[in-house]
Amino acid sequence: MFDRILALLRDLPGIQVAPAALADDPRVAAIALLFHVMDADGVRERAEVEQLRPLAAEMFGLEGAELDRVLAAGERADDEAIDLYAFTSVINRHLDHKAKLELIAIMWELVFADGELHELEDNVVWRVAELLHIERDDRIALRLRVQDAHD
Repeated sequence: MFDRILALLRDLPGIQVAPAALADDPRVAAIALLFHVMDADGVRERAEVEQLRPLAAEMFGLEGAELDRVLAAGERADDEAIDLYAFTSVINRHLDHKAKLELIAIMWELVFADGELHELEDNVVWRVAELLHIERDDRIALRLRVQDAHD
């Protein structure tokens, strides 16, 4: 019955219902967080945008149309989000600690893509790391590693 209701809603003009697979897809959740980091300072820098696609492709092993679909779904999810928990809860259910550390490292890559550390971007990474149960020392070590690579 629920599927029929979703199908009916999908057919209504102007209504978009995300498929359940996308709503619980850790790739979409991670991409949404990456868009959130890029937009945290109010400016989506060209260097950040240029880095997002290859970073996402490498992290998830995606390419072509599938990568485009996940990127679009992640951006849409971030635009519609009211908090970070919706994304971090999906990630916590699906990714192990090592993958979560990799995601935080990628977030730092985007933060430093434009050559500077903005306090709002730093704050988003800090909050996401906390919600992903990443220890403070690990978050700082990842930041320093990425920062050193960009210096």
